[in-house]
Amino acid sequence: MSLTVVNGLPAHVLIVHFVIVLVPLSALAVVVGAIWPGAARRMGLLLPLLALATLVSVPLATGAGEWLEEHVDSNALVRRHAELGDGLLPWAVGLLLLATLVWWTARRSAPAEAEGGERARPVATRSATAVRVVTAVLCLGVAAGAMVDVYRIGDSGAKAAWKDGFSKSARSAQGGRGDDD
Repeated sequence: MSLTVVNGLPAHVLIVHFVIVLVPLSALAVVVGAIWPGAARRMGLLLPLLALATLVSVPLATGAGEWLEEHVDSNALVRRHAELGDGLLPWAVGLLLLATLVWWTARRSAPAEAEGGERARPVATRSATAVRVVTAVLCLGVAAGAMVDVYRIGDSGAKAAWKDGFSKSARSAQGGRGDDD
């Protein structure tokens, strides 16, 4: 069962707003957590849970979008938007995997830092730093990819919904609004 209509409007119109908010928020949280382990420890389990909510919102939006696609006039803009929308799921999976990795490594590093303090072995410190740098670079790449994809999908959806659907000039004040004036 999928959501199709909410309060008389296609559910896709509502659900995409969760995606629009959650993807950049998850991307930002993952990057901050990867670069700043203290922030990852403070976010705790919220970090992977946020990415999980993001992941869940993507197929909900695409499912509702597929229903909507069957109920609107098909054109090249609608088809392009649908094609782009199908590509977001791997980015959301990547955000979840990296959020879980950042959370897990931050959680495991807290006791090690407390025990070792400043007397930690230089080799272990260098390898931990290398892992942190590689993780941060991966997080930056996936976060950037996810955010660019969300932008492209949203832009194509707006074009599909609004192309030729409004006037570039304002209506006159006297008769352009209808019977409710």
